[in-house]
Amino acid sequence: MTKFTDLRIECAEANRRLPSTGLVDLTFGNVSVLDPAAGVFAIKPSGVPYDDLSPDLMVIVDLDGNVVEGDLRPSSDTPTHRGLFRAFADSPVRSIVHTHSRTAVAFAQAGREIPCLGTTHADYFYGAVPVTRAMTPEEVAADYEWQTANVILERFADLQPAQFPGVLVRNHGPFSWGPSAAKAVENAQALEAIAEMAWKTLSLNPNAAEAPAHLLDRHFLRKHGKNAYYGQK
Repeated sequence: MTKFTDLRIECAEANRRLPSTGLVDLTFGNVSVLDPAAGVFAIKPSGVPYDDLSPDLMVIVDLDGNVVEGDLRPSSDTPTHRGLFRAFADSPVRSIVHTHSRTAVAFAQAGREIPCLGTTHADYFYGAVPVTRAMTPEEVAADYEWQTANVILERFADLQPAQFPGVLVRNHGPFSWGPSAAKAVENAQALEAIAEMAWKTLSLNPNAAEAPAHLLDRHFLRKHGKNAYYGQK
């Protein structure tokens, strides 16, 4: 294939996994995978059905937005992925997943953060899943997808992407990320799961309190950080 064969395979496998996770409908969603050393990332081609995806169809794009390899147009969300990769260069983010998973989208359309109500949430996010502000007419009219990255980064001015592996773009949907394509997809699944749990909890009790800080600390930090002890070495 090419020198980016492994990158293409990882990206294609992650994209092909999305339908089985229940996170996507039709062709609404994409996964990208970064090669930091080469300064390029692989991403799903725009509008191609998941069943038709193969490694050779993945598009290789550099961090300046140039198509390096590929005969198809990359995902329309490519500028958003590119903006996040550039800004998160000093973080462990190596893959980004965008879906329109239904419950997470509901929170995004409502303009509501997903509050941390319990330990399932705390295992993945160190607090509420953040939501961006609404985009302005000017931002939507010009370089919309690039501006989408900018509103995410604006929201993350005081947040660490390793502690919050996803975000809700207001009126749009979730973006998630991780150190590998498999982990980024897992984080996207976790985000949708905790969105559904929060929705059901708030339906049962609109006044449900957020999990206390000591419980959040225990559950997040036992999985993440230098003193993590969950799982195997």
